[in-house]
Amino acid sequence: MAFHCPDCKNLKTLQIINRIELPPDARSDEISLQIVKCNSCKFEAVAIYEESHRGALDSDVFDHYGYALDQKEIKELKTLIRQCPEPKNLRCSCDTHTTLKRNDSFGRWVKPGFSKEQRTFRMVL
Repeated sequence: MAFHCPDCKNLKTLQIINRIELPPDARSDEISLQIVKCNSCKFEAVAIYEESHRGALDSDVFDHYGYALDQKEIKELKTLIRQCPEPKNLRCSCDTHTTLKRNDSFGRWVKPGFSKEQRTFRMVL
């Protein structure tokens, strides 16, 4: 599955190259932390996929967006994800999952390196 690159604007060149599934939080039932990279311009960023199955039947809601981090932070996240023996297992108790599954005082997952002032972009197929 390829997405549009927000940097070079090329269609279908942004690929998910690493991912790890995380436990649900106070808002989302599914959380996936992803590293994405453009095959064309080599832009690299973090993407988050969150899905909620709460509410009325057929009311599933999802959000898939990305944000840029500096290369050092992205490299650290890639290393963490590679160290996990079961990145598709949201119940994995490895050091990586323990490090990444921090929640704030409202029970919401704390996104690595994310700040409210940060530019985000939609993950568009």
